[in-house]
Amino acid sequence: MTQTQPIQEPTWLTLFRLLRWNKPAGRLILMIPALWAVFSAAQVLPPLPLVGVIILGSLTTSAAGCVINDLWDRNIDPQVERTRNRPLASRALSVKVAIIIALIALACAAVLALYLNSLSFWLCVAAVPVIICYPLAKRFFPIPQLVLSIAWGFAVLISWSAVTANLTTPTWLLWGATVAWTLGFDTVYAMSDREDDLKVGINSSAIFFGNYAGEAVGVFLAIASGLLACLGVEMRLSWAFWIAWSIAVIGWVGHYIRLRQPEIEKAAYGDIFAQNVWIGFILLLGMIFGKIFS
Repeated sequence: MTQTQPIQEPTWLTLFRLLRWNKPAGRLILMIPALWAVFSAAQVLPPLPLVGVIILGSLTTSAAGCVINDLWDRNIDPQVERTRNRPLASRALSVKVAIIIALIALACAAVLALYLNSLSFWLCVAAVPVIICYPLAKRFFPIPQLVLSIAWGFAVLISWSAVTANLTTPTWLLWGATVAWTLGFDTVYAMSDREDDLKVGINSSAIFFGNYAGEAVGVFLAIASGLLACLGVEMRLSWAFWIAWSIAVIGWVGHYIRLRQPEIEKAAYGDIFAQNVWIGFILLLGMIFGKIFS
């Protein structure tokens, strides 16, 4: 009796997983703050070519960040349930191939950055060390999600300055809201890995805040909602923005209540993360129509 051989995954699909394009939520949630900024900074609507560059730039940067993260964590990921099947963790791809893919993604991002003005270009350059250092931060910094949040914040600064060639008070309000929001949803994401991270010996905000992680998420989301409200007032956005803002706040309150439950399944953390993608797009529509109807 012959034994059935396991079906080998096509190389293109392995590369697809390396770039995390099989999990679009994580790619979209980086794109959202960039779109918040480019639409908020424009007088009415931004030029479509610029929007296209911002979208492609967020995709290529996110892809590069994922590969860099997996390169640093290739010996840690096999010990974590959620990440043990990643291409580098499972040795489905070599380190050499991953480095080449990361360089290609960074090169694509660099080409796109040439379309932008000088301020935006240099902000792109400044973001690279932060992206590279995030995986290292898990080894020695107690709240590595803060490093990731700052990396996310560059999406706001780059996209806003790409429209206006400067940074103003509304820019920094949106930047602060993005950093706080990212700290919130990524702490939730880290809560699902808490047991494995403790076993491996790496840091996360979920471990740092411990039993008060749910409360910390609530604080971060409250700061995000407060700064977004300040942005709405500062930019004199219309009722459309405030409807979207109210929906976001209701959603975030629901997340906080869910996280405060004595027993919560691991799947709930992924659900909350995915719901933040929808909340982000609702806020984007609010910002767009809030300006149109103001």
